Amino acid sequence: MHERHAHDLQVAINTLRREFSARYEELMALRKRTAELEAENVKLKQRIAELTGRPAGEVEPAEPPAFVKANVPAKVRRKPGRRKGHAAALRPRPRKINVRQDVALPVDAQGEVCCPHCRTQLSKVKRHRRIVEDIVPSSVITTCYQTHSGYCPNCRKRVESRAVDQPPVANRPHAQLGINALATAAVMRIRYRLPLRQIAQLFADLPGLKLSPGALVKQIRRLSHWLAGQYDQLNRVLRAAEVVHADETGWRIDGRNGQLWAMTNDTHTLYHVDRSRSGKVIAELLGEAFGGTLVSDFYAAYDQFACPQQKCLTHLLRELRDTVKKRPSLATHAFFRQCKCLVQEALRLKKRRKGPSASAYARQVKSIETRLKNLGAKSWNDPDADRLAARIRKYASRLTTFLHHPKVEGTNNAAERALRPAVVMRKITGGNRSESGARAWAVLASIMRTAEQQGLDVLETIRMLLRAAWGGKKIPLLINTS
Repeated sequence: MHERHAHDLQVAINTLRREFSARYEELMALRKRTAELEAENVKLKQRIAELTGRPAGEVEPAEPPAFVKANVPAKVRRKPGRRKGHAAALRPRPRKINVRQDVALPVDAQGEVCCPHCRTQLSKVKRHRRIVEDIVPSSVITTCYQTHSGYCPNCRKRVESRAVDQPPVANRPHAQLGINALATAAVMRIRYRLPLRQIAQLFADLPGLKLSPGALVKQIRRLSHWLAGQYDQLNRVLRAAEVVHADETGWRIDGRNGQLWAMTNDTHTLYHVDRSRSGKVIAELLGEAFGGTLVSDFYAAYDQFACPQQKCLTHLLRELRDTVKKRPSLATHAFFRQCKCLVQEALRLKKRRKGPSASAYARQVKSIETRLKNLGAKSWNDPDADRLAARIRKYASRLTTFLHHPKVEGTNNAAERALRPAVVMRKITGGNRSESGARAWAVLASIMRTAEQQGLDVLETIRMLLRAAWGGKKIPLLINTS
């Protein structure tokens, strides 16, 4: 029995030895293959480094999705604040002290001023002026106007007395909103672009005035009706302006695509929301008799005006850049190099207009115009170059207007700056839900942007215009046209 058991163990040991030997040979083969692959990997990395210029072993970054913006290269930022030697930029001193409060030190048993912590008598006592600016907590003020009315036989209607800050009479079971609440709500919505629910919450949290988002919408529409006269005056002023910048962008009305048009100059801005992007819209806004200089992009709707025009050179430079980005081989193309240099030279010449003499400046302008015409007249044997050359050929006389008129700019940046707040509003709200809401936004945004351009207090301007409209007076023009 013992001998049989020993024999079985020996057989098992021999079997395990054979299996171990086989596995060991497989392990050695795998190690050899691994060494070969590692050596091949090193050679491939070296070859990649030679072809791409990237250090060996550095991993190529994965391409981000199309909707992810590219990282901005790191910049060396200087220390915030003004440079050494310059006066500090501080808030202005208050013009008026409303409250004067004496803050005394504590006194001890002998009546001498002492330290508030250890009660030791103080020496060399001084007086200081510590000015603090604060705001008064807001609260709701309810005013009951005791008005009087009577029937006028001549007018054949009942007339009623009205205070200066009293809104037009509206028979409501609840109280009407006063001039300050109306103006503040409009400024929050239009200028600061707050959502309606947040405005309602702010009124509830700060002064304790309860409003619903729907009520805010209705009040903003009423404001636009009262101030429609000022909007019409802005339109007339821009029609008579010496220079007008115009641009347009998309705008949604009740979920449908529309267009937001903007016209602006140094002191006035007008917004208009329309379903259409056709040339009829801008023709109605500017009028057929517009005789100023129109600055715009290359959109064909502006070509209908026979007035002097300036096409935006920034748009042309952007078109050159985007085309080269799509086709990098065009970076060294003669047309793209010459066109870019010529446009930049024209913009630089305008900046130093006061430098050279009038005759030297005129010669430089003539040279730029001649070279532009030659650039557009040539055939470049490339579809993109020929396309942009055709644009230069078509608008040659409208690319250098700014070099002849001191008040005309070579770019349409003014209109794009006017559209920027509207674009932010569009991102927040998605547009308007109705035609009347779009009209109300355009009226109030035009007035507030104009007041801001002229350095006026926007809130006080809205109050001033409301008083004039409620009193039946002629709506005053925000600034003269000179």
